[in-house]
Amino acid sequence: MPNPVSSPSGPLKGLMVADFSRVLAGPYSTQIMADLGATVVKVESPKGDETRDWAPPERNGVSTYFLGINRNKRDVVLDFGSPDDRALAQELAARADIVIENFRPGGLAKFGLDYDTVRGSNPAVIYASISGFGSQGGAALPGYDLIVQAASGLMSLTGDADGTAYRSGVSVFDIMTGMQATIGILAALNHRNSTGQGQHVEVNLLSTALSAMANHSSTYVAGGQVPFRMGNSHPSLFPYEPLAASDGEIVIVAANDAQFAKLATALGIGELAADPLFAKTELRNRNREQLRPHLLKALATKTVSEWFDILTAAGVACGPINTIDGGVALAERLGLRPVVMVGDGDAAVPMIRNAIDFSLTPPAYVSAPPALGADNDEIRAWLQAPRDANTENRSIQ
Repeated sequence: MPNPVSSPSGPLKGLMVADFSRVLAGPYSTQIMADLGATVVKVESPKGDETRDWAPPERNGVSTYFLGINRNKRDVVLDFGSPDDRALAQELAARADIVIENFRPGGLAKFGLDYDTVRGSNPAVIYASISGFGSQGGAALPGYDLIVQAASGLMSLTGDADGTAYRSGVSVFDIMTGMQATIGILAALNHRNSTGQGQHVEVNLLSTALSAMANHSSTYVAGGQVPFRMGNSHPSLFPYEPLAASDGEIVIVAANDAQFAKLATALGIGELAADPLFAKTELRNRNREQLRPHLLKALATKTVSEWFDILTAAGVACGPINTIDGGVALAERLGLRPVVMVGDGDAAVPMIRNAIDFSLTPPAYVSAPPALGADNDEIRAWLQAPRDANTENRSIQ
């Protein structure tokens, strides 16, 4: 029987992904792999991925949240409470190169879809588990990005120094954990290519958060100091924040002495680059409150747009504080082609493209995010058909 879920082109062509994840971290990971050519079969319960209903905003009755992270996937509805559907899910896992799931740790064991059971029929499988707080002491804790932003310490760093702690405007740790899962999967695949061995890859939001807070985490574990909330300021650099021009704020970065000299010259206060209070990065950082008035006085003479052009021409890193539409427009102006149309005709969906460029094997945008159960008939028939005895379980023709 012809395979209904054959791979498109791309560097991951030929790899089969059984996607038992939902919401954000897992679907983001599998969309990356789908863009790069892997065949991804998204398995949903009869109720569907809950993000289908996270609206408004929506497009043609489907939440833009769901649309943003589920392109290039085939979709099948399987009810794990049904013995027949459960057997199909197990067969899908047996044929997959990669299984990815974000149930609570141990939650798939009762369905015969946990790692130990799956590897019994598919020893070479790469099985990726995503959780909020790991599979040990935090196994029972629900893994919401907001909870991890709070518990990890990120919210203590976000907001005005004397104000309320804030979450990031984006579910940063869900996205980063999806990336970590993808990195782990690809590393495990490289190991399998060398040894033939599959393995279990585990990632969790809290570990991702502590890793991603990089210099702040290091401030505590290596320096013994607890970082504190500083609004838009940087603890080790100045200027590295929004500063007021005549009609709004512009973000300016001077991360070393040469950059500060360029900034001071462009602002007409070049003598400050040699001032004993400001000549070195550490000095500018310690004496930021003495330096700030000089910068603000100079910036007040022109608009954000004017300063952006002047400072950019002078080689100073800076940028306006855009809304999302402005960010997309900037990417378009810079030739980054941020928006791609995915799908055909009236069903095509405008989406932000994959962020990776390849010289030989670019990402492909084959199909729009699927309707719930869009490929039920084809995938069920394929799973029920005998495997080709001349191919490995996970091979996709």
